[in-house]
Amino acid sequence: MASLAEKMAANLDMSAFSKAEELKKRLWFTILALIVFRLGTFIPLPGIDPNVLAEVFEQHNGGILGMFNMFSGGALERMTIFALNIFPYISASIIIQLGQSVIPSLQALKKEGEAGHRKVTHYTKILTVFITIIQGYGIAVGLESMASGGGASAVVIPSFVFKFTTIVSLVGGTMFVVWLGDQITSRGVGNGSSLIITVGIIANIPSALARTFELGRVGSMSALTIALLLVMALGLIYVIVFVERAQRKIIIQYPKRQMGMRISAAETSHLPLKINPTGVIPPIFASSLLLLPITVANLSAQGGPSWVQNMSQWLGHGQPLYLALYAFLIVFFSFFYTAVVFNPEETADNLKKHGGFIAGIRPGKNTAEYLDYVITRLTVLGAAYLTALCILPEILISKLSVPFVLGGTTLLIVVQVTMDFITQVQSHLIAYQYEGLIKKAQLLQSKRKL
Repeated sequence: MASLAEKMAANLDMSAFSKAEELKKRLWFTILALIVFRLGTFIPLPGIDPNVLAEVFEQHNGGILGMFNMFSGGALERMTIFALNIFPYISASIIIQLGQSVIPSLQALKKEGEAGHRKVTHYTKILTVFITIIQGYGIAVGLESMASGGGASAVVIPSFVFKFTTIVSLVGGTMFVVWLGDQITSRGVGNGSSLIITVGIIANIPSALARTFELGRVGSMSALTIALLLVMALGLIYVIVFVERAQRKIIIQYPKRQMGMRISAAETSHLPLKINPTGVIPPIFASSLLLLPITVANLSAQGGPSWVQNMSQWLGHGQPLYLALYAFLIVFFSFFYTAVVFNPEETADNLKKHGGFIAGIRPGKNTAEYLDYVITRLTVLGAAYLTALCILPEILISKLSVPFVLGGTTLLIVVQVTMDFITQVQSHLIAYQYEGLIKKAQLLQSKRKL
């Protein structure tokens, strides 16, 4: 049976949207902020030779550089101030969240409410600056070692000044993207960080499809293979939508309660637990930890030491070591993030305080153990689903040399973020309808009094 929110969302019409002025302002702000982000992906770093850079990326477009370039919306290929996108901030968030599990002072901040959350966010941004400095230096060194087939350097004048300006530009660009994501989250619609990554992927879809059809035109790929890839992409979208909407509903019962002279009837509700409780977080976290170090290794491999070149080959896109690390990180973050967002003991205590219980399960410790058992099984299913969704298409893509936009990771991010965005828009419209009904009810009461 559809929930009340789903029923109301189905009845939303254009007249409700036209009257929701606050929602329209939020949507316009989100659109303009994303346009600003896209404009920033075309502002190049100073001292780069674009022709040499384009030649080098053309040679490595099918490797890990091409994948990270897709996540950055083409900013890495153009080596712009937004080349690192928001991934240093994601890496910093991972480190801080891991630290909250083992460092007592960070654990204490979790219990301080909003004030503690602001401190954690401040520490995360400071760590983002340090991570960006390290990665910016690695990219600057890598750029200086890059050269075209004719021996021309990608950097016009390699020097300390180039390294310094590159680091400063990347730090400024990354922190601006982080600030822009925060503004979208607070003043727009949807999660700003996820939308920025999604827009970068969507921006590459037309060119990726064009390259795929070009492979068919020149005979490098058969028409049947292209058709099968498109069918696979549509099938993955269907699977993603089906799994992301699936829920495991735990029945919660509330006994009769006496409130003054009135006795309330027994009630039955449910606790919805998603089959994939972590959503798109594990693939994004795994990609963030893998893509940036591998990208620096690929850039430094041009004329670098032999061990860097070997590592670049072992961690190449579609290689067994890369796939194994990617799968391990997805499984790890699936369990880690589930433990962060869902606390069985806290949920059991809340049910006990409100008089709710699960049929056949004693309140308190037994309920917490049951919830932990259920969420662990769901996390196993979710981790297996995410691993298969992200790894299997990557193998096919690496073998067929097709654009990464048809991979499971990119489709998962785009579909999941789009679903969350639509859900938030519907929530704003439903809230507006409630406000309208309350105003009408108050107006009718005032007329009756008159």
